[in-house]
Amino acid sequence: MKRNITLTAVAAMLSLCIGINTLKAQETTENPIDTLARAVHRLSDDISVFKRVKISGFVQSQFQWADSMGAKSFAGGDFPATVDKRFKVRRAEFKTTYDYKGVQIVANINVSQDGVTIKDAYGKYTEQKLKMFSLTMGIFNRPFGFENTYSSSMLETPERARMIQVLLPGERDCGAMLTFQMPNGSKLHPLKVEAGFFNGTGNAANDFDYYKDFIGNIHWNSTTKNEKIKYGIGVSYYDGGVRQGSSTVYTMKADSNGTNAFKAYKDTANFGAIARRQYMGADAQVSFDFPFGITTLRAEYITGQQPGTSSTSGSPSAQPAGDTYIRKFNGAYFCLVQNIWNTKHAIVVKYDWYDANSEAAGDNLGLKVLAFKNTSYKATSATDLKYTTLGVGYIYKLNESVKFTLYYDMVANEKSLNLASGGYWKDVKDNVLTARIQYKF
Repeated sequence: MKRNITLTAVAAMLSLCIGINTLKAQETTENPIDTLARAVHRLSDDISVFKRVKISGFVQSQFQWADSMGAKSFAGGDFPATVDKRFKVRRAEFKTTYDYKGVQIVANINVSQDGVTIKDAYGKYTEQKLKMFSLTMGIFNRPFGFENTYSSSMLETPERARMIQVLLPGERDCGAMLTFQMPNGSKLHPLKVEAGFFNGTGNAANDFDYYKDFIGNIHWNSTTKNEKIKYGIGVSYYDGGVRQGSSTVYTMKADSNGTNAFKAYKDTANFGAIARRQYMGADAQVSFDFPFGITTLRAEYITGQQPGTSSTSGSPSAQPAGDTYIRKFNGAYFCLVQNIWNTKHAIVVKYDWYDANSEAAGDNLGLKVLAFKNTSYKATSATDLKYTTLGVGYIYKLNESVKFTLYYDMVANEKSLNLASGGYWKDVKDNVLTARIQYKF
């Protein structure tokens, strides 16, 4: 009955439109069929423009419970001093993409209790003759490694590994990148090469020095003929720098007692000079389509040199104040995702570590140093600790739009009797349980 009413209404509207156009045609001697055809053509053009625009997004709402009040955490940020349980909108991203004839324009924002921030704002052009080269400019993912570029909505764990958050905060940066990838159907299509220059300050800050950071990535993604195995492997390189805010630079060297500590190098030429920031990374991924479910394994390793301060080893978003501390670091993660009998259920286990200073360990951390004559040394501190995290979780995908995650992070810090004042003579209580619901459209 409803269908008949609808069809009758549509027929009446068409008859009315044709009647009106007929009256106009009698005055202008214009063919009403031509008028209707032009109107339909204009409507079709308008619809085709809308088809070039795609709107997508997701909201991640969660409840967290930490081991202690005020826990320092990489599971969505530190807890306030008097809080050990909290509700939080971790991410709410809304993305608009325009795609037409090799041109792609993307605008993506994130909304949470922390405010509104730009995630992506870039344009990308792929030349249409060979369709092999693309130029991207704006704010977008740094082309380094695997997990940094992996979508937050697809990530099986609540957060990225600690080393990713420290070295590449926010995942994005502002810059320009050239991409090489052969078109679909080519034997070399699995090969992707990316190289670009970036500010080095992240997606939410303006640049503060003249130096631009280079990032390069080579990756191969492929599948076997029966599509039962998917695999990928890649290498990445980051060569950048940070402007030094004083004339004193500290690097690690053994003191007169043989203890590795920070030795000061004072020179007026250091002020305003660039401290080198260098990362080298390798990553691998493989998925097996077994009868009992899809098994996915991922691993990534990063090592290099990071300029920081006495209190942080992270990448700066503003001009660092005070002296510069140069640290050699390394970090890695290993992740297993097991789908259960091809159902909506999956389990995930992830282990990662980040050693902010690979040249100091154990009770040598914070150890009082003995200086040579006319030299200045400083002891290492809690900033130089190594952290390991073992995470276990359960995932339930209700449908394409709703995903539930229950995940427990067990964090262990390196211990030193010489850092007792900060409580690091033992493992600090900073484990976190996360219960999350993700809504995606």
